[in-house]
Amino acid sequence: MRDSIRQRIRSNVKVCEIHGCWIWQGSDSGTGRGGGYARMRLHGYTVAVHRVMFINEYGFVPPKKQIDHVCENRMCVNPDHLEMVSHKENQRRKKDRKI
Repeated sequence: MRDSIRQRIRSNVKVCEIHGCWIWQGSDSGTGRGGGYARMRLHGYTVAVHRVMFINEYGFVPPKKQIDHVCENRMCVNPDHLEMVSHKENQRRKKDRKI
């Protein structure tokens, strides 16, 4: 099943040769609060593609953890650009990036 999920995601990305991001070409979560993240249907649910890819490649994400895009691109689903962090750390990074 992991291979089929990986292939399904990879078939819908465009690789950025400069940064190595895997840019999702499918639907996203819009422009409102929490917007700009890649979305897909999986087993009847709408899910965040970056979370699916992280879980598929690295395993379980505890409820209080978040997946940060270290490349700062919300549409990137490259597992090498994703890191599990606490909410506090994710917010700190977000604030630091705006400087």
